[in-house]
Amino acid sequence: MDHTFLSALILLLLVLDPLGSLPIFIPIMREVPKPRRVRVALREVGLAFIVLMAFMFFGESFLRVMHLSERSLEVAGGVILLMVAIRMIFSSQGESVYGTAPGREPFIFPLAVPLLAGPSAMATVLLLASRQPEKIWEWIGALAVAMVVCGVLLLSAERIRRWVGDSVVSALEKLMGLVLTAIAVEMILAGLKRYFVGGL
Repeated sequence: MDHTFLSALILLLLVLDPLGSLPIFIPIMREVPKPRRVRVALREVGLAFIVLMAFMFFGESFLRVMHLSERSLEVAGGVILLMVAIRMIFSSQGESVYGTAPGREPFIFPLAVPLLAGPSAMATVLLLASRQPEKIWEWIGALAVAMVVCGVLLLSAERIRRWVGDSVVSALEKLMGLVLTAIAVEMILAGLKRYFVGGL
């Protein structure tokens, strides 16, 4: 299937799923000191954009040099996502589910990678660039717009938390943990299935 700028943008937004990640964004940003939140959000979105751009241009070569496949990337991403999901479900009030101390801001993990620049996003930009390399500038533009949308929602996370309340955020976080568990298991199973059925 040939993509246009608009279809690539929609695809990237569906893969990045910024609305679905809001229950994760909110507790992470709550741990960041208020004066630092804008800078942290912009930094993490920028890092995710750089990671995805690098994967768009060099992802296939990197996987080949490291003797890795998209299947291993999918399984590894699923395992990391599963660990985060389990922490989300069983965390107590006031405890960070991402292994960071209260008040300590995230750096790369978990916002930039794997929430924004996750295995599915890496695979998507890799496929766009490899299947239609003549439209590379359109893919860069679509990725930039998608990351701006993610950044706006990330910056609005605290405002959304105040609007819906802490109890709703906590309930959504645990519900999202259940959904992420299913997604993570599905990623692992899909990677294993492609490995055993498709061969090395």
